Amino acid sequence: MSNAVQQLLSAFDDLPEPDRHQAAVEILRRVSKGADGDLPESALVQAAEDLFLAMDAEEAAHAQS
Repeated sequence: MSNAVQQLLSAFDDLPEPDRHQAAVEILRRVSKGADGDLPESALVQAAEDLFLAMDAEEAAHAQS
């Protein structure tokens, strides 16, 4: 993984939950728009589902704290 990607992920992790959600949705939108067949739509749908499930789990864990 490149240094730029590591910095991006670190900055992403530091965002508040609503901003992280917006950033994730925007990244997925841009990838699906520019990929032009590089990634199957089913892979993007699965990645989005995994992301939202992880975010829901994190939110539920914070609610229990």
